[in-house]
Amino acid sequence: MAKTRVPAVEGLFTMDAANPRLLGGKAPNGSYSFPKNLGGTDPYSPLGDTEEVELSNRGRIWSYTNSCYPPPPPFVSRHDPFVPVTIAAVELDVEKMVVLGQVVDGVTVDDLKVGMEVELVLDTLYEDDDHEYIVWKWRPLAAGK
Repeated sequence: MAKTRVPAVEGLFTMDAANPRLLGGKAPNGSYSFPKNLGGTDPYSPLGDTEEVELSNRGRIWSYTNSCYPPPPPFVSRHDPFVPVTIAAVELDVEKMVVLGQVVDGVTVDDLKVGMEVELVLDTLYEDDDHEYIVWKWRPLAAGK
């Protein structure tokens, strides 16, 4: 029986596998945020009038690193023992803001460079007997794509 795909954290991204988008905020002055409410009041939108918007799903690597140790809970690793992951800070094309996320499996820091174009994809963070818990990840674009 196929497992049900659910977001690992609700409200941060769409579950459209063909065209996934992060769900951010746009303040009345035009500034963007991710997540929408940044865990509190946006100083550019003190009245709480931040609009929910779908953010760009492409950008360029601003910085990157690897994580050779497991993050603290609520992070759950697919592998036991923990397998290091590659993380990229990506400047979104339209919003010109930087969003952090894992890079797809199989891509290491040796495969990346600052300025490389990447796209947002959905991938499994971990699974249990009934569900696949999905997160966004960054995938390098092939040259010319």
